[in-house]
Amino acid sequence: MPPLVVLALAIWLKRPILALIVGAVVGLLLYAPNHALENFAETSLNVMQDETIGWLILVCGGFGALIGLLVHTGGALAFGIKAQRFAKGKKSSLFMTFILGLVIFVDDYLNALSVGETMKRVTDKFKVSREMLAYVVDSTAAPVCVLVPLSTWAIFFGGLLENNNVAAVGEGIHVYMQAIPYMFYPILALLVVFLVIMGVIPAFGPMKKAELAAQQGPQATVAFADSHPENTAPDDYAVKAFEEEFDDAQTKGKLHNFLVPMIMLVLFTVYFDIDVWKGLIVTLLVTLPFYAIQRLMPLADMMETMINGFKTMLPAIGTVIAAFIFKDVCDKLMLPQYVINNLAPYMTAQLLPAMVFLSMALLAFATGSSWGIFAVSIPIVMPLAYAVDANIPLIIGALMSASSFGSQACFYSDSTVLAAQGSGCNLVSHAITQLPYALIAATLAFIGFILIA
Repeated sequence: MPPLVVLALAIWLKRPILALIVGAVVGLLLYAPNHALENFAETSLNVMQDETIGWLILVCGGFGALIGLLVHTGGALAFGIKAQRFAKGKKSSLFMTFILGLVIFVDDYLNALSVGETMKRVTDKFKVSREMLAYVVDSTAAPVCVLVPLSTWAIFFGGLLENNNVAAVGEGIHVYMQAIPYMFYPILALLVVFLVIMGVIPAFGPMKKAELAAQQGPQATVAFADSHPENTAPDDYAVKAFEEEFDDAQTKGKLHNFLVPMIMLVLFTVYFDIDVWKGLIVTLLVTLPFYAIQRLMPLADMMETMINGFKTMLPAIGTVIAAFIFKDVCDKLMLPQYVINNLAPYMTAQLLPAMVFLSMALLAFATGSSWGIFAVSIPIVMPLAYAVDANIPLIIGALMSASSFGSQACFYSDSTVLAAQGSGCNLVSHAITQLPYALIAATLAFIGFILIA
């Protein structure tokens, strides 16, 4: 019931934070009606004390601060002007977005935030809807990171495989790499988005509506908003803030003022064992004197710009915090265990990969938790896989496929939120327009797991 409440309210009210909080309250009322208030207070406090949430707040806020500097100094504008020389039309601008998404494979947060913010001015010129841009960005965020063994996803899941005795100590990444050929969903998601960009798969359904709206007038991500301003987007404040930054940006910005910090961010992140936060800290520490030497901005103005950039990330941070609260409530109700335990009696070596993908994908989609669902399910799924003598890399591939589907398709997952944020797109509009394409890849992946087993 709680996931259904969240999905219904998110679509109806277009307020994902409110929908998640109401869903959490509904879950707590089902769990212990007489102690709902105490449990909500305890759960929300535990979430705010969670190391992952603290890391996410710092990373998102720090990235917002860096984007603020890139925009205000004119570096981002210079990149957009340069990119327009190579982008000759709608297809080429989206293809550039696709390639940039493949290049920034280190982390899906870094990917989702940087690619959309970098390319939206270019795609706007060719009247590409922000929904289409957000879809391309989201499809090259988690799916790319899942397939590359030098990413935060590979490191996290490789560690989980070691902790659950699926891989020997130090062999987690090696076992993870064996499963990459069986990660059907991320492979197919990349194939589908490439075919959409090339026009082989046409825009249809909600995406077609968004594309037609973009062709008819100025860029606005209100394909699913009505005439009431309050229903346009919960993250419109952030979008407007970035628009104002662009209006105030230096028109004579240099391209190197954009490329140098972005390259440093990727290199430092890799240097610190794929730690985006450490990479951000060092990048900001180097970028400030780099800009100061060029006398682009006084130090006081740079600090103010960084604070304003941090503020633009608050709607995204709030949504992810609410999603974590909702996930914890689903854990209290033992939703993952309930689904897995009810499917377990019907499992065979041939059916297990497809059923693992289906059940975990539904759970990841319903709860907005990709990494969390994997951490909960692996101690249950892997013993079952050994018991029925299933192909272990295939099972890991099914689990990773389910995680990447949930990360991309869920309306309130962190990747979806940040892709919409970076692309300047209404969150619910982005989620609704990309869902049909994600379901195409998911259906093909499900069939693939049946056939390969």
